[in-house]
Amino acid sequence: MCLLIKIDRYLRHTGMSRSQFGRLSINDPRLVTDMMRGRVIGPENVARIERFMAGRQG
Repeated sequence: MCLLIKIDRYLRHTGMSRSQFGRLSINDPRLVTDMMRGRVIGPENVARIERFMAGRQG
């Protein structure tokens, strides 16, 4: 599944804002907005994001 879709589901489930998610997951408040605009995330950050979501299932 596409990482952006996973993030969107996580945000809807938790009620967390895009900027808060980016800040908490990889210290980048523009993460989600930039991804929606085509930013490609490297494998290390993908792993950090997925660990963050797995560890914080609201």
